[in-house]
Amino acid sequence: MVTLSKAARAAILMLGASVIAMPVAASAKEKKETPPAGPQLSPEFRKAAVPAETALRANREKLKASPTADISADVAAAEPLVAAAEAAAKTEDDQYYKQVFRLQIEDQKNQAAAKGDVAIYQQREGSLVEPLKALVANPKTSPADKGLYTNRLGEIAYGAKNYAEAARLFEQAQATGYTNPNLALNIVRSRAEGGDVAGGLAAMRKLIEAEQAAGRKAPEAWYLYARSKTNQAKMTTELLEWSRLWVAAYPTEKNWREALVYYAFAGPYKLDKRERIDVFRLLRAAKALGDQNDYAEYAQNLVDVGLPQEAKAVIEEGRAVGKVPATGGPNGATYTDVVAALKQEGPLDGLVKKAMASPNGLTAAATGDAYLGAGNYARALELYAIAQQKGGLTKPEEVAMHVGIAQALAGNKAAAKTTFQSIKTAPRNEIANFWMLWLDSAPTA
Repeated sequence: MVTLSKAARAAILMLGASVIAMPVAASAKEKKETPPAGPQLSPEFRKAAVPAETALRANREKLKASPTADISADVAAAEPLVAAAEAAAKTEDDQYYKQVFRLQIEDQKNQAAAKGDVAIYQQREGSLVEPLKALVANPKTSPADKGLYTNRLGEIAYGAKNYAEAARLFEQAQATGYTNPNLALNIVRSRAEGGDVAGGLAAMRKLIEAEQAAGRKAPEAWYLYARSKTNQAKMTTELLEWSRLWVAAYPTEKNWREALVYYAFAGPYKLDKRERIDVFRLLRAAKALGDQNDYAEYAQNLVDVGLPQEAKAVIEEGRAVGKVPATGGPNGATYTDVVAALKQEGPLDGLVKKAMASPNGLTAAATGDAYLGAGNYARALELYAIAQQKGGLTKPEEVAMHVGIAQALAGNKAAAKTTFQSIKTAPRNEIANFWMLWLDSAPTA
């Protein structure tokens, strides 16, 4: 999940910008010889401001040494000193420093209450809004500080779930030239959380592309956030796209499994048994099948559609890698059944004669599927070619999908991509896109 930086949101403002040093009063001789420079502070304000600044600085130093220090008494002592300085303010510069003092004392009050607890600090940070707004509006505030304060207001608005205002403030801070590693991401998230999911994630794509152009890899959390938002918004096409982008960037076995299992079994997509088998085949190719339950479901689906050769191979592979027990378990009975079925069916070569004699390509396609499951990809491709030549196929794109899978598993990436690209109808075109993604990440055979 993408989050605003805790460090930024719990920032101790007084340790960065807005830490001021009161100008030293010029001597009588300097006043005569040197024209006024720097802040023009009234004598009354200067007199009251020095003890206020001294107290605020002491509190800053305590917190710098220990962010969890109890400064409650120190803040209570500083409050009347700040109030006295505020009451003495006359000039424009007096007013500016008065606002800085108010921001600092409010921040210190919050930190005294929080004692290092970010959650408590965030609950109280609304007290910073008025001082921050006053400083943003003050012409004496430097452009750099205006950007900092505006960004801070954006963080506070975001914390209050005022996402439209947060987006406006973050964009305003960006327009001032303010830079922060999280600023662009905060704009994205504010838009998305505010309801403009499409606009926010379009901006996210640009961020990722900018990272790639700079030779960097975008954080995985960005992809996960995008997947979460598209899922919540029921944007199924976009969810698929972000799932593929995520797996392309982070092609771990765990990520492959999560993306494909969600697509085929847990999400809003409605796949039939044969389509799910083709997803299972990709999980197997990506070495992303999970535990014995994955193998059991895969094998049972294969049995249900009449592919015992592949069911036997899948269970044996699961046993070989230690994910399926050698005996018993949900795969034990299935394995016994498929072994018996294969003995009864006899060699696959006997089916080839039937395929050749058939008036249409249905038998050849089914025989090709059997050879595909048995791992004889060259023979499978021969049968699929016969099937396509004879025609009469009820599901021609299913056959094309299996041609692509056979080509992919045989290591012929170029041919497989061409085949997968020819599949245009959902959901098989979506499955084909996942297979092409795997081809881009799989080693050359």
